[in-house]
Amino acid sequence: MKDDTKIVHVGRANAKRHNVVNTPVYRASTIVFEDTQQMREAMDGAVGDRKKVMFYGRKGSPTSWTLEEAMTELEEGFDTVLAPSGLGAITTALMAFLRTGDHLLMVDSVYEPTRHFCNGMLAKFGIKTTYYDPNIGEGILKLITPTTRVVFVESPGSHSFEIQDIPAIADAVHSFSDQNIVIIADNTWGTPIFHKPLKLGADISINACTKYIVGHSDVMLGSITAAKEHFPVLYDGRQQLGVAVSPDDAYLATRGLRTLGVRLNQHQENTMKVATWFSERPEVEKVMYPALPSDPNHRLWKRDFSGATGLFGIVFKQTSREAVSAMLNSVSCFSLGYSWGGYESLICPSVVSHIRTASTWRYAEPGIRLHIGLEDPEDLIADLEIALKSFNTFL
Repeated sequence: MKDDTKIVHVGRANAKRHNVVNTPVYRASTIVFEDTQQMREAMDGAVGDRKKVMFYGRKGSPTSWTLEEAMTELEEGFDTVLAPSGLGAITTALMAFLRTGDHLLMVDSVYEPTRHFCNGMLAKFGIKTTYYDPNIGEGILKLITPTTRVVFVESPGSHSFEIQDIPAIADAVHSFSDQNIVIIADNTWGTPIFHKPLKLGADISINACTKYIVGHSDVMLGSITAAKEHFPVLYDGRQQLGVAVSPDDAYLATRGLRTLGVRLNQHQENTMKVATWFSERPEVEKVMYPALPSDPNHRLWKRDFSGATGLFGIVFKQTSREAVSAMLNSVSCFSLGYSWGGYESLICPSVVSHIRTASTWRYAEPGIRLHIGLEDPEDLIADLEIALKSFNTFL
């Protein structure tokens, strides 16, 4: 079954039990039982066997299970748990697999809040983080120590857009079979439609469903999909941390998921037009969008991805804070915002050098990061043309 068909059908068994198209919203904390036998069976299923049975609201309901089952099918994993945000999914996964004295290898291009968690909470718990160059590939072998327990990849990076060679990293990491090192991938940019980290060798795939899965900029949610051998540790860690999601949020995310395929195709088409236009502008030093043939990561992108989404970055030949501010303050079709993945186009300044410790950022700053939405790209380009005139007046 193709992904576009899966998007429509996966997870709907819970709805069909009630002869409705969409699984209803189950708002519940307490679950009541007919007798003690039913109560025991529910406890044994939910607690002992990690089954999706009604036991207590925090354990989930048909509303959340619908989304979990859909994400599992699309990621081609064993099972999925949800978290209240993308960052919540990242921190839940890291806490589930790490303990005091462990060593974490974290990509240097990682989402900045993930870096803050590593340098803050994990350091406080005695977990050491080493950052590595996103282009390291099989060279990661040299950084693995006897206490390395997790390798975290984010491909592409959310501000600099390097594509990581996940198969090469996975081959290197899994050669240390006695250590059982877990590879966790942030798959938010590619989504499980355009990128499948578990098939490339990762053990865990995380999505900030807040972005493309929801698609409407009105819900915070995250998902964590695991390979079979790692799901018990993930599930137990999530339960012990008390992580749960609102059924209303899960419902809205599932609703967004059903149109993911058509939205992503439009995001990609629009973004290619805008990114290509930027690549021909005299002000631009580099367009960071792996789908462009000129991008240094294009070969890896073409090998590992089946498409590209709407987020990319620009670095300028000459720039200043005043020039970028003038540009951003001149747009009308774009909104100024730090998120992405919704139907609307967004733009924000991008400064990378202060969040790099293992690799050197050699471009002038600030640059800009853009998310291209579902508007007509000709209108977006016209808007950017005016904005660049403002940019140039401050150089």
